[in-house]
Amino acid sequence: MASKKKTRTPKRRPLAEDAFNIPNLLTMLRVVMIPLCLWFLDKDTPRSGFWAGIVFTIAAMTDMLDGYLARRLNVVSVLGKLLDPLADKLIVMATLVWMTHMGRVPAWVIIVLLGRDISVTALRSIAASEGVVIAAGEEGKAKTALQMIGIIALLLGYPYHLSYAGIDLGVCEMNHIGQALVYLSLVFSFGSAVQYVRLFAAAVEAKEKKQPVE
Repeated sequence: MASKKKTRTPKRRPLAEDAFNIPNLLTMLRVVMIPLCLWFLDKDTPRSGFWAGIVFTIAAMTDMLDGYLARRLNVVSVLGKLLDPLADKLIVMATLVWMTHMGRVPAWVIIVLLGRDISVTALRSIAASEGVVIAAGEEGKAKTALQMIGIIALLLGYPYHLSYAGIDLGVCEMNHIGQALVYLSLVFSFGSAVQYVRLFAAAVEAKEKKQPVE
């Protein structure tokens, strides 16, 4: 009689081990960099704005790096899936909220972005409870890119006189550029939200069709 071959389920890594892998350490570093970015920003000088922009840029680079390393090192974890989007939202919202009282961005922008993020997060949570996975679309990626570049411009925040090879290029108003990019990101935010709703509705409808009729 042939013996049945037992299939081994992959062993779940301890939470402490997940917390201290390289990608998750980079994600937590991004959270730690938030107070440093705000400290530079609060000084409200061209030099401190420059350093705030540098800190935020490094944080944005770790966002791209930690996902790549997680896949490369095969250490994708539940903790990482929680921390990565949380760290992104924390640093974006912290810097935008801090800049409202500085007059660099209007408060309604924060309200709209926060409302959109809460709604999409709730939708994806409901979808996950139904066994439906909704991946980020192109609109969401464009929104994130515009938002990050716009925030860096807002952090710089001062007009800069530009010249190249002796040619006067005029004054570059970084705050106006940053605001324009953040406003543009709102358009993609609504576009990605609509896409999430459509994908959710289509996935739920497809799932219901597969269920046997009683």
